[in-house]
Amino acid sequence: MHHTAKPLGLFPLSTLALALALGAQAPNLAAEEEKRLETVTVISTGLRGQQRTVADSPAPIDIINSEQLLKTGRAELSEAISKLLPSFNFGTNIAGYNSVNRPLSNRSLAPVYTLVLVNGKRRHNGATAARGSIDNSGANAVDIDLIPVSAVSHIEVLKDSAAAQYGSDAVAGVVNIILKSSASGGHVESSYGKLYSGQGESIKFAGNQGFELGDGGFFHASADARKRGTAQWNDKADRSLRAYADDAREAAWDRVAIKNGDPDIEAFNLAYNAELPLADDFSLYSYATYGERDAEAYNYYRFPNGTASVPEVFPNGYYPVNNIKDTDYQALFGGKGRLAGWDWDLSTTYGRNNNHHSSDLNINPSLGTASPLKFNDLATFRFEQWVNNLDVTRSYENLFDLSLPTQVSLGLEHRWERYSTFAGDEAAYITGSYNAASGAQAALTIRPENEVDLIRNNVAGYLDLGFDPSDRWYIGAAARVEHYDDDSGNTFGFKLNSRYELTDTLALRGTLGSGFRAPSLTQIAYNVYDNRVTTDAFGNVVPAVTYLTPSGSALAKALGGDDLKPEKSRNLGLGLAWKPAPRTNITLDAYLIDIDDRITLTSNVYGSAVNSIIAAAGLQAGTYVNFYTNAFDTRTRGIDLVADHSTDFGRWGDVRWSAAFNYNKTTIEDVKRSPQLLADAGINLIGRDRKGDLTVASPRTKWVLGANWNLGNLSTSLQTTRYGSVSTLALNSVGDRSFGAKWVTDLDVGYTFFDRLTLSLGGTNIFNVRPDKNAVYNANGLARYGNPPFSPAGGFWYTKIAYDF
Repeated sequence: MHHTAKPLGLFPLSTLALALALGAQAPNLAAEEEKRLETVTVISTGLRGQQRTVADSPAPIDIINSEQLLKTGRAELSEAISKLLPSFNFGTNIAGYNSVNRPLSNRSLAPVYTLVLVNGKRRHNGATAARGSIDNSGANAVDIDLIPVSAVSHIEVLKDSAAAQYGSDAVAGVVNIILKSSASGGHVESSYGKLYSGQGESIKFAGNQGFELGDGGFFHASADARKRGTAQWNDKADRSLRAYADDAREAAWDRVAIKNGDPDIEAFNLAYNAELPLADDFSLYSYATYGERDAEAYNYYRFPNGTASVPEVFPNGYYPVNNIKDTDYQALFGGKGRLAGWDWDLSTTYGRNNNHHSSDLNINPSLGTASPLKFNDLATFRFEQWVNNLDVTRSYENLFDLSLPTQVSLGLEHRWERYSTFAGDEAAYITGSYNAASGAQAALTIRPENEVDLIRNNVAGYLDLGFDPSDRWYIGAAARVEHYDDDSGNTFGFKLNSRYELTDTLALRGTLGSGFRAPSLTQIAYNVYDNRVTTDAFGNVVPAVTYLTPSGSALAKALGGDDLKPEKSRNLGLGLAWKPAPRTNITLDAYLIDIDDRITLTSNVYGSAVNSIIAAAGLQAGTYVNFYTNAFDTRTRGIDLVADHSTDFGRWGDVRWSAAFNYNKTTIEDVKRSPQLLADAGINLIGRDRKGDLTVASPRTKWVLGANWNLGNLSTSLQTTRYGSVSTLALNSVGDRSFGAKWVTDLDVGYTFFDRLTLSLGGTNIFNVRPDKNAVYNANGLARYGNPPFSPAGGFWYTKIAYDF
């Protein structure tokens, strides 16, 4: 790919009216509320070795507290974040086995570009490669839904690159999940709800309890369990489709040909957080999480008269079932203290995610009546990560006699990663003699020759300096070097940021930095057979066998692939923080992020022009092939606006108003060219569909408006979110589809009895708003909602009872 210098360009800054009923400033509010707010806003994310309030931060930080998370109703942790922050979007993915892990993007960048920490320590990644919906990066992002919501004290979200401070993959920012750490008290709750359609029945139980540990220490335990029923919102099959040969059974058929949608989920998560002081300047600490999640996803109806069915086995056809079981855990142990004037922190953490696929209602049609009716082992994916950190920090009032207060932080990190896949039952992928479709249907399968076991080590060191030239001016500088023991090699990244108080109420802040993201092990090695459906050049859903081959394989290289290179990024940020009144905060931040050699999945390669190449690789004729490649140079630019204000209405209580806005635009600066063989045949290696994933599939604008009213024991939270329009592009422009902007409103009303017992009634999407029906027509009745940035399931109501002790 040819790179040319790029001007920074102009940010599309527009004047925004902040008329959200910010109202007059309250003359007096409760001291307890002031204290609570000050406690919540003390953060350490984005800074090494020091703490600041959100208002004083040199980088944009958002805080989500546990109360806000619990008021998001049906949402799990990842979706809850997207509901509360305008720069995050939670994409939908309703296609079989991809329905469980869903993308949480920040600033329209894939999940893998946002680093996830727990208590400031790196969280291990999941084992599932992103493929489907709008994220086709192939990277294995962190699955934060396997962290119990009940364990979370608050979440600090750094909306700025921090690659030089925390790791080269923190390109779009950092999500730091802070676990509860109280040594006493607890909370238990139970909730029940359903979609307006009557589907998706949800039951949750959660609790946490703090205990004293030693002299001044704590042990805080948390657990939650949840069950969510399946939900579909598809249309009936077209009358042109015929499932049965005889008229009587055809007339009796309910014409439900698709059951894609939200899968049935049963899950539980456990966690603890602990610290034990052993001396005034030394303590031990630890945390751990454990989670299991079982999902059951239905798929397209296999007609009894179709090639994917065997009438002697399924005379009435069948809906193949994907069973996905995630087992996930992470444990951390560490010590911290003070030695010779330096604060030190030494820790080690190991995490593993295991993703197992099976099917208890399925068939390999090519085996005829000899086929099993269930497959206990289709494929297994596993990701492991072991991380060791040593961090030291010290404050100097007069370093080197420069009369310049300085914070010095430095550290070392070793990271070991392993990605493994395991083959499934032979009967799931072999081709039998029966004249029918081959392979277990709607299933992802791994054959022995496709198994991988890839290990990588990374060693990194960083230096972070903070200077205070005056009471009004802060300057930060950080540098990081990393070494990978594979082809990713060595890298150097830097970050410069500064904050200057123009007045007592107005501050200017800015950031300049670089990043480097080595290809994920999944992007390098992931290769599977997919016996589901795919899309053709016009966006139509068609039955097909798709093989995702490694980028360095002979097949991929024959089709224009190559070994993956690291991605390189540059970022620039500039913002204002304004506090016009004691109870009013407004921040406005503009950003620009350039990423070179961005990795994505190619478009499907198939057809007569490449049949000989595909056959030479030992694949069936007509197989669709794709692989990951360094496809794009992109530029992302945008603005974040956040405002909040509190109004005291006297005996009518107080209201905390909030408004947040994000504008975000990604453009493609360069794209990988198709090899001559494909170009001559009119085949695009990187087609319009993949370009659309990055440029128009996420909303360009998003508003989040909220009001929280507290009147004695009554608490009401109202929030409405506007998602901007999105589009889905096909290889051929005839298949392009656009979906209009929508407002989605959530409401939660709670009342507390006896200062401990709270009853709540609420709803998400209370006006039952659905995306536009504009996807490509599908005779089977596949819902024409495309890939919207909010759930297409419609309205959901819930009740909740909670007790604090």
